[in-house]
Amino acid sequence: MLSETQSTIQILGEDGTIRNGEVPELADERLRELYFWMIFGRQFDERGLRLQRQGRLGTFLSFAGQEASQIGSAACLEDGDWMWRTYRDNLASMFFGQRPKDLLLSFAGNGEGGRGTEGVNMPPMSLQIASQIPHAAGCAWAQKLKGEDRVTMCYFGDGATSEGDFHEGMNFAAVNNVPAVFFCQNNQWAISLPVQRQMASQTISQKAIAYGIEGVRVDGNDLLGVYSVVRRAVEGARAGEGPTLIEAVTYRLNPHSTADDHTRYHDPEVREQWAADRDPVHRVRTFLEGRELWSEAEEQEALADIKTRLDEIVNEAESTPETTVEELIDGVFSKPTPELERQRALSRKFAAERDNK
Repeated sequence: MLSETQSTIQILGEDGTIRNGEVPELADERLRELYFWMIFGRQFDERGLRLQRQGRLGTFLSFAGQEASQIGSAACLEDGDWMWRTYRDNLASMFFGQRPKDLLLSFAGNGEGGRGTEGVNMPPMSLQIASQIPHAAGCAWAQKLKGEDRVTMCYFGDGATSEGDFHEGMNFAAVNNVPAVFFCQNNQWAISLPVQRQMASQTISQKAIAYGIEGVRVDGNDLLGVYSVVRRAVEGARAGEGPTLIEAVTYRLNPHSTADDHTRYHDPEVREQWAADRDPVHRVRTFLEGRELWSEAEEQEALADIKTRLDEIVNEAESTPETTVEELIDGVFSKPTPELERQRALSRKFAAERDNK
């Protein structure tokens, strides 16, 4: 059980050297693969921001700075497990199986982006803060009732822990001892509200005490630390030991969304410290180079490969036909309700008026 004085777990220090604990059992090729995904995520994030600024996406939610949290946690899941995510868990969802093209389509407002990937247990991203948490608790309960060897991973941010859905979902999961891992990426900000003004508790992980479950706090920019903590939680959930609340302490380097101006509330010195001294991507690269598992030549080759792949992904997304209003309405229920039919009529009226101008 978590105590209020529990420290933040860290294995890989800011300088890329092992600080505490044991390095998790990860083969060299697996480490290289996880790092490749991290740099892919950083490049995907930068491309998404540029596409939105060019008017080619309606919006975009950046995850830069949170690559270690997302890859370190998603890498612990197995085929058949479930992932419930938010609008910022883009890298975790792609690693788990979502097509990058579909993610871009979602941010472009194309209905094709929300269809999901066949064979991947991952519902559409949650836009309402914390609404996915009770759903994840129910999903894990169903897995338990059906006797499935499955684990549910639920992602959310620090702001979600101030919502009623968080407390209700956590309490339900604890009472029913469901096989779930609740993974909070504490990136310090709920839009422009700092975590210190959201709660009086010293940490988010200590909230687990109220539910009678295990709570763990980890350096969210430490890939090895995140992987180690989440791996233990996943294995415990799969063994019937119930849910775990994990707080990964990280930092959101960019705006909340492309509609936000983070320079109005981010302290530039603090941001620079996180970007320069605590960058999760640089940390892993330094670690790999120290073990002679990565080189500058491999870095440049990987970046060139990623650029080519991103060009193909963007072209594929932008060549997808736009979703019509009729398709959106028909995709809600098998038989449209009277309210949907009213909206269909209004849509047709507006379209006719526009075409007659």
